[in-house]
Amino acid sequence: MDIIIVGCGKVGSTLADVLSDEHNVTVIDVNEGTIDSVVNDHDVMGITGNCLQTSILQEANVEKTDIFIAVTNSDEVNILSCLIAKELKAQHCIARVRNPEFDKQLVFMRENLKISMMVNPDYNAGNEIAKILRYPEAINIESFAKGRVDLAEIRITSGSILDGVILNNLSRRLRLDVLICAVQRGKDIIIPDGNFMLKAGDKIHMTASHSAMVKFFKSISAAYREKRVKSAVLIGGGRVAYHLAQQLIEMGIKVKIIEIDYNRCLELSQKLNKVNISCADGTDHDVLVEERVYDADAVVTLTGIDEENILLSLLAKNNGVEKVVTKVNRMNLIQLSDTLSLDCIISPKSITVNQILQYVRAKQNAKGNNITTLYRLVNDRLEAIEFVIHDDKPYLNTPLKKLKLKKGILIASIVRGNDLIIPKGDDCLKLNDSVVIITTNKGFSDLRNIFE
Repeated sequence: MDIIIVGCGKVGSTLADVLSDEHNVTVIDVNEGTIDSVVNDHDVMGITGNCLQTSILQEANVEKTDIFIAVTNSDEVNILSCLIAKELKAQHCIARVRNPEFDKQLVFMRENLKISMMVNPDYNAGNEIAKILRYPEAINIESFAKGRVDLAEIRITSGSILDGVILNNLSRRLRLDVLICAVQRGKDIIIPDGNFMLKAGDKIHMTASHSAMVKFFKSISAAYREKRVKSAVLIGGGRVAYHLAQQLIEMGIKVKIIEIDYNRCLELSQKLNKVNISCADGTDHDVLVEERVYDADAVVTLTGIDEENILLSLLAKNNGVEKVVTKVNRMNLIQLSDTLSLDCIISPKSITVNQILQYVRAKQNAKGNNITTLYRLVNDRLEAIEFVIHDDKPYLNTPLKKLKLKKGILIASIVRGNDLIIPKGDDCLKLNDSVVIITTNKGFSDLRNIFE
């Protein structure tokens, strides 16, 4: 497909990197140095100029564009450039929009202004954090097959009932249909077989239905009810905090926000009347003690500085807070998470990239590519991919135990109609199945690629 990306910040350059492997990508930015850097690093065309000028868009062949993606730092520029691109015959337009004031107009913009997709990274980040706090044992939760399949990341702690369990015995021991798809042990990523033994310290990725996942968390924690998050402190009162607080209140969680800017505190207090707003410096240890931050069930660090968030999270962990979530955008700092023992790291920019990639792959699917969802995990070292089988294939209706998979691949789940199947050797793939695979390989564009 032909794709134009407007704005070459972290999100735009990451999208260019990922999409250029499979598509014809053109990037546009007002900064010539930025364009030169992206063009030199990735296989893309680059144009320096203002994306609101029709001549610039025409130079990029916008009339032949399948997907136009606007991710500049300005909501208004993103929206307006999409409108201009649509008028110039671009097929689909995606705009990144962060201002909460646009939230109530998303349907109007999609239906009347023909903007195909509006991405709000702050809302999506808040939503991801809320999911994590709903399952205190989890590091991360993703969903496939329109929410029928959950993919959870969990760290096995010392004394856990999972410590020392051989995978062949797991379902029988827990009496649940779950599948351990991948294990991160130290620096190694392992696609395990049935003889693999789990150990304390492992990070595991597992799939199950939503109901089975809830039962799983109850099974692995005798103190599940006590571990439920009932109170949370958000350090930093930005847009992510605003969206997150709204969701936590709906979940029945008591919320406090610590924000240093007085005017922002006034604004938040007017919009969030059920939230305790404290105007103070959340990076000051004395303030944290005074506000009894370490007594909370969960602490979420949401300041605008990654390093502050990391240090505050470490401080909260060292002072006994059970659940700590850290907002980090810089990839080099995200990769430090394992070294620093920070379990839950959320990156709004990474979430935005993944959401846009899912939309792009859905359009690929309409053109014959059968990928519907893709998540990159463990700093891009692991992929979880959802395929839909549209056509009759040689590997259909054959027991999985008779099919030869390439190394580093595991079929994690099969959704057939309304039924979720955690696959075993005698199960078969059938036409119209939705299939989730976990792999340490990259570049799969079709389900047939996973077989030898």
